[in-house]
Amino acid sequence: MRLDGFGIFVEDMGKMIRFYRDVLGFEIKEAEDTSNVYLVKDGTLFLMYGRKDFEKMTSRRYEYIKGLNGHYEIALYVDTFDEVDAAFRKAVDKGAVPVLEPELEPWGQRTCYIADPEGNLIEIGSWDKPYDKKDI
Repeated sequence: MRLDGFGIFVEDMGKMIRFYRDVLGFEIKEAEDTSNVYLVKDGTLFLMYGRKDFEKMTSRRYEYIKGLNGHYEIALYVDTFDEVDAAFRKAVDKGAVPVLEPELEPWGQRTCYIADPEGNLIEIGSWDKPYDKKDI
């Protein structure tokens, strides 16, 4: 098996698509009115599933965390500390919920957090050098 992508269950598909596309720059692969949406960011597949559609498909009801939640985070990387600050401001100016202003952490990473319209956490961080997969 290989990892194909990751997904989240959403309540308001249109609002979430517009956020990830217009605020964070994800590329959308389908129309906004579909129940399963594929978005791509830097070669990584990101899926959104309508909660009600998934429940219908699986014949089950699920509980969902509401409001700002710490269930998981999506991490985005920029090459410089200055880009962390700029990306945070741009995202907040376009409607992201500010969670943690940019700050330099004791381990040497500059990081900040925003939330999407359904309260999922998104980290924007940098080690002040270009991204290199070898560093993972």
